[in-house]
This record gives sequence, C-alpha cells and structure tokens, in this order.
Amino acid sequence: MTAIKHALQRDIFTPNDERLLGIVNVCKAGKKKKNCFLCATVTTERPVQVKVVKVKKSDKGDFYKRQQTWELRDLTEVDAKDASKENPEFDLHFEKVYRWVASSTAEKNSFISCIWKLNQRYLRKKVEFVNVSSQLLEESVPSGESQSVAGGDEDALDDYQELSTREEQDIEGMMEMCEYAVSNAEAFAEQLSRELQVLDGANIQSIMASEKQVNILMQLLDEALGEVDTIEGKLSSYEEMLQSVKEQMDQISQSNRLIQISNTNNVKLLDEIQFLVNYMDLSKGHIRALQEGDLTSPKGIEACINASEALSQCMNVALRPGHDKLMAVTQQQLLFAELRDTFARRLTNHLNNVFVHQGHDQSSTLSQHTAEMSLPKHSPLHRDLLRYSKLMEWLKNTHREKYEGLSRTYVDYMSRLYEREIKDFFEVAKIKMAGTTKEAKGKFATLPRKESALKQETESLHGSSGKLTGSTSSLNKLTVQGANSRRSQSSSLLDMGNMSASDLDVADRTKFDKIFEQVLSELEPLCLAEQDFISKFFKLQQHPTVTPPLALPETEDIDGGTQSRIPPQAEHRQSLSSEKDLVRLMMNKIFQSIETELNSLIALGDKIDSFNSLYMLVKMSHHVWTAENVDPASYLSTTLGNVLVTVKRNFDKCISGQIRQMEEVKISKKSKVGILLFVAGFEEFAELAETIFRVAERRGDLDKAYVKLIRAVFMNVEKVANESQKTPRDVVMMENFHHIFSTLSRLKISCLEAERREAKHKYTDHLQSYVINSLGQPLEKLNHFFEGVEARVAQGVREEEVSYQLAFNKQELRKVIKEYPGKEVKKGLDNLYKKVDKHLCEEESLLQVVWHSMQDEFIRQYKHFEDLIGRCYPGSGITMEFTIGDMLEYFSSIAQSH
Repeated sequence: MTAIKHALQRDIFTPNDERLLGIVNVCKAGKKKKNCFLCATVTTERPVQVKVVKVKKSDKGDFYKRQQTWELRDLTEVDAKDASKENPEFDLHFEKVYRWVASSTAEKNSFISCIWKLNQRYLRKKVEFVNVSSQLLEESVPSGESQSVAGGDEDALDDYQELSTREEQDIEGMMEMCEYAVSNAEAFAEQLSRELQVLDGANIQSIMASEKQVNILMQLLDEALGEVDTIEGKLSSYEEMLQSVKEQMDQISQSNRLIQISNTNNVKLLDEIQFLVNYMDLSKGHIRALQEGDLTSPKGIEACINASEALSQCMNVALRPGHDKLMAVTQQQLLFAELRDTFARRLTNHLNNVFVHQGHDQSSTLSQHTAEMSLPKHSPLHRDLLRYSKLMEWLKNTHREKYEGLSRTYVDYMSRLYEREIKDFFEVAKIKMAGTTKEAKGKFATLPRKESALKQETESLHGSSGKLTGSTSSLNKLTVQGANSRRSQSSSLLDMGNMSASDLDVADRTKFDKIFEQVLSELEPLCLAEQDFISKFFKLQQHPTVTPPLALPETEDIDGGTQSRIPPQAEHRQSLSSEKDLVRLMMNKIFQSIETELNSLIALGDKIDSFNSLYMLVKMSHHVWTAENVDPASYLSTTLGNVLVTVKRNFDKCISGQIRQMEEVKISKKSKVGILLFVAGFEEFAELAETIFRVAERRGDLDKAYVKLIRAVFMNVEKVANESQKTPRDVVMMENFHHIFSTLSRLKISCLEAERREAKHKYTDHLQSYVINSLGQPLEKLNHFFEGVEARVAQGVREEEVSYQLAFNKQELRKVIKEYPGKEVKKGLDNLYKKVDKHLCEEESLLQVVWHSMQDEFIRQYKHFEDLIGRCYPGSGITMEFTIGDMLEYFSSIAQSH
C-alpha cells in the first residue's frame, strides 16, 4: 500500500500541487468488484482545499487516472455501518449516497480517521460521523494533543513526507560511492553509522568553538530588547494622542451626519411641497371658466374644456402617503369637488336646453323637402354638438348620473323629432307610390288627414296580417280600388299570360322601384350619421367585426312564423360589448318608427303589385349588404336585416301564390287549349325577374323560386293535358313544352338547364306520338295485307315463296294497290291537314312542323311497302299507284292551299 501511495503522490497529486493524506482500496457495494482507490488530499497552496478523489487503475497500462473528485465541504455524513463489529462497508453522503466496501476493516478505519482529522481541522466539525466507534476517534487524537490538532499542527497529519529532489540526488550519490550499498546493506549501514559519529563529533566541536559568538549575540539581543522597549513607549504616547484625535473626529462625524439628515429632510419637504403645488393647484382662469365660462361661443367652450381637463388632473392625482392628512390638501379637494359639481350642473342644464329646443324645433319640416322626397339633414346640429364631445367625456368620467340623464334627454327629444320627420317622409313616399294610378291619386287628394281615420284605414288595409302603423292617410282606398285593379292585371302568372309586356304597367313598376330605392337611400345616410354622432358625442367607441356580407343566408327558407335574422358572429370584450349595446339601444329608441314604417311601405307595395316584392328583395338585399360592409353591428344593418326577412317572406308568398293559382286553373271544355295561361305567365315572370336580378346579390333566392315554379308548371301542364277534352293530350303537351323549351333557351337560365332539356325531350316525344296517332294507317288495307306478309315470313316462309300463298299472291296484291290511287291518297291527306289545323293553336306556329313530321312518317311507310314488294314479289313489276314525288307534291300543295 505504501508503494501505491508513493506512486499516486508522484503521478497524480504532485503535478496538481496536492498532498495525499489518506487512502483506502474499495469497490462499490452490491456490484461486480472493480477495485479503485479513495484518496483524501489537501492543496499545498492557501487557502487549503480538502478533497476526496476516486482513482482507478487504467485497463490499458500500469498507471492510474483520476476518475471523480468531491469537495470535503460537500460531505454531510460518514456512515461506518457498525461501531461494534468489524465491517468493511461504509457510506459517504455527498449530493447522493455512495456505498463502498473496503479491502479490509483496518484500511476503512484508517481512512475514516483521516477524514475525521481533516473535518476537525478545516471544516470545524461540519461532517457527521455515524456508527463510528468513539475509541477510533479518541485514538485519532491522543490525550494532550487534541489542542495541537485543533490549533493546526500539521505534523500529526503527515504520515508520509516525500523526499525532495536534492535529497534524492544526495542519496543516489552516496549509494554510488559505496559499491556494496545494495548487495551488503549491513556493511553499508555500519559505514553510514561511523560517518554519522564523525559528523556528530565535528558538530559538538563547532558548537563549543562558537560560544564567544553566542555571548556576543546575546548581548546584541539585550540591546535590541531595550530599543524595543523605547519604541514601545513612544508608540504608547502616539496612541494616546491618536485616541484624543479619534474622539474629536467622532464628534465631527456625528455633527456632519445630523446636518446631512437635516438637509435630506429639507429636500424631501421641498419636493412634497413642490409636488402639491404643481399637481394640486388650479389657476384662477380655470376656476373662472368652470364657474361662469361661456358655453355658447367656441372660445368659451375651448376654455371650459381646458379647465375641465385641468380639474380632472388635479382630482385624479395620486397622492403620496400622508398627504390626505394635510389640511391644505383637504381644502383643495373640497374646492375641486365643488367646482366639479358646479360645472357639471351648468353643462347639463345648457345641453338639456339645446336638446329640448331641437326636439321642439318645427323649422325643419318635410314640407320643404316634399318635391324631392328627401329627409332633413341634421349635420348642422351634430356639428354644433360635437364641440361639446370632450366635455361629455369629462362628464361621463366624473358624473355618471348626469351623463346618463343627458343621454335619456337626447334620446327622448330626438326620437320625437325623427318620428315626425320619418312619418311625413313615408307619407309622401306612399302618396307617390299610390300616384301610379290616377284613380288612386284622386282618392288620396280628397281624404282628410286625421289620426283616428288613419288608424282605421291602416287596420282595414292589413286585416289579420298584423297592424302596421304609419302616417299615410289613404291606404284603405288604395287597397279597395287602385290595388285591386292592379292585382287584376299583374298579381298572378295566370293573368300575365293574358297580356303582353306592354300591357303590364312597366312604368308604374319602374316608378315604384325608384321610390323604394330613394327611401332606402335617404334612410341609410341618416341612420349612419346619427349612429356616428352618438358614438362620438357620447364617447361610445365602436369596433366593428367583418362578417359575411348578407345578414340572411341564401340557403334559408322562410315560410311564415317569426324568424329572426342571424346576428353577426363577433367576439368582443365585455366593456366594448356593453358600449355597443348602449349605442344600439339608443338608436332603437330614436328610430323606433323606421322598421314599422318600412314594413308598412312594403305591405303597400305588395298590395299594389305582388311582383313588387322582386324589386324590394333586390334593393333591400343590396342595402343590407352595403350596411354589413360599413358596420355589421350597426342599427341600420340590424333593422334592414329584419325588414329583409319580411321582404323575403313576401317574395316566398308571391311564389307560393302563383303555384297555388296554377293548381286551381280550369280550362274550357268547348274551346281548344293552346298555350296555357300560366306557361305564358312563367315566360313573362322569367323575363321580368332576369331584368331585375341581373346584378343582384341574392341570386340564390330567385334560382330556388325558378325551380319551384318550373316544377309546378310541368306538373300542371300534364294535369291540364290529362283533363283536356277538346284538344288531344299530345297536342297540349307538345305545344306547351315547346313554348317552355323556347323560353328557357332564349333566357339561358343556368339553374334551369336540366328542365330545359327535359322540356325539349317531352316536346319531341309528344310530337312523335301525335304524328303517329294522327296519321294512323292512311293505306289501311294495304297495311293489313303487308302485315300478313310479314307474319308469314315470321312463321318461317321464305320471302320469295310468299307470292305462292293463296291469300298473298300477286293478283291479291294488285287488287289492294288499285284501291289506293293518287287521288284518294291526296283526299285523305287533305282531311288529315284540316284535322291537325283544328287541334293546333296559332300562337305556337307548330302546324308546318307537325305537317312535315307527318310527311316524313308517310314516306317512311311508303318505302317500307316498296321494300317488301321488292323482296317478296321479285320481278313481278308490281308498283304503287303513286310515287314519292307524287306524295311530296300532295303534301306541298295541301300546305299551300291552306
């Protein structure tokens, strides 16, 4: 173990300026034995660092390498496992517990003893030793020497002293001088003993010879001690002097500290006073503006704004701890509160007067705007009031009750003003709509404008469909006479079939469209301007969120009942949401009559002409889309969206009404059917709808209506055809489906492409059916003869042998052919032409088409007969009494003669 300790000191620790004090050969507990060494070391340089190093012998050579190092100060506990029995196991507790098994109990005890000594000297008993025998610790520090170990006697720790380089060289030189130093150690030891005795004698003689010098040295030491005493006396006197100076300096330092504290307090006091003066002082000009400032002039308003902002800054200043206990601060706060209340009262009274005056102002009446049918603009009022917007914000932050009272006052008086203007505006609009018929105009001109009569007329007009309030005074008369006369012209597809587009009052519809557009165009900027003013004046911020452009999806079907508009999908924080709700609530109260008046106007338009719902659907959809793009959460967007639901419902009712009237149609039993009224009416409807919806946003609504209508048309055409007695079913189907096919081909309605192909297919099928049924067998006996021939061939008789059959010989064939000379054939065709002409109507001009199809069918039969004669009677020379050329001449001459 000593050789290993020497090798480790030399190879590992000396290069790192460390000394090896303790070593133990160990392996890890519970694992395959891989021996290593735990070494206790200290550094040679100060401050001394004590370490525990794990050293392992290399597998590839006979040298050692440092594997892991721990600081001894990180060691918390040494556990020897058993203090009474010999046990080579022990634990070292660093950041985790390391369990070791020593090669022997003696090595373990020696290493633990070394650790205990190092702990006593360098760590001041920081490490805890558990299960360690007290006798082992006592042996580590013998009696009388514990004090020296604690005081730092390093010799007790040095079990091994390494030779210096010079000592090694001297030993090597001495051993070289003695040749038998290695072979005869005893002779070498005796020689060294003799030389040592010689050296000891020389040393004694040298000491005895140096006694005189020792005496001289002692004398010099005595003199030096005397000088030291003298110097100590002088140092004592100097120390007394310095002590007195120190006391004086302490007094001066104390005085300076008190002066510094006083200065610091004065600076802080000045800072507090300066703070209060800067932030708690309101100028006389501001006080005067708050107490008696002019709230009518721009300069006075500006001065009041500046004064209110200064007052808010003074009242909202964050006081430092203790300021609220100062009397001056309390007095200023009371002054500020009094000024705030006084100015809030003055501002509230002034704005109340402005609102009341505007609400009662009769100068802006609709009579000035009747000619151009426009609503009065309130931009001058808004411009004047916006000067007070900052004062309203101040009032909102300081006096919430007065701010809310002003809001209610504004809403109350402005709602009265807008209600008068809107009712007058809608009354003019209804008069202009009713003016589309002269009779209705006369009724309007003679009616008295009384509120009670108005209510009765309105209820009379709408009946059970719901009460629609408004300010018009002529709805009842219009409904009874003007609207009924119009409905008789254009309220159904059946009636439209009776007239051309010129018979329909296109000018009236165009005029209605313009009036309705003008109504919406006037309402839109009015509502947006008022909402923008409310947001700015009452400081209710709006943050709109982009949503799909139409409030009502095109896929939604509305068929009666209460249906609410889908709200815009947006998420807002609670504060912004409440402010937006407040704006919407104020707008609802101010314009509470708009939705009612719009519904009344829509009902009037629907009464005048049910097809006005097409115009209204397009216009209303466009304005909803525009309002959604501007602000999807605005009052205008919400209101127009609700009205759009009503328009869409009216449109659906219009379509349902047309379908119902198709189903109820009755035809005359004495006259031919021709083109059905609702088929012609669908053409007129499609032409009108395509014109109106050419650039509309809600094309999907029309497409769904088209599909419903065309299905109803198809179904009812077949129903009428089945019920027809005067006109053959095939003629009714052929003519009407040809008309439908022509209409759809001309209008090119993409959503009805499948129906267009279906109409063409039905027309073609029924044309062919009619031709075959009408033509029948014009050469009846000849047909029967050749049917018999074909039957014989089908039974197995060869074609060239058919002429040998008794009933089908050549003589029988010639006899049958002679019964159909050209004159008889032409006569039969002429009768057929008259019959077809009697069945077909003139409007569709299908006579020549049908006649040409009959010609083709007749020629087909003729060629079939000729082919049978050629195959079954070859070489007989038998031919028909007339040729294909004769037939073509018959058909042509008959068509020309009629």
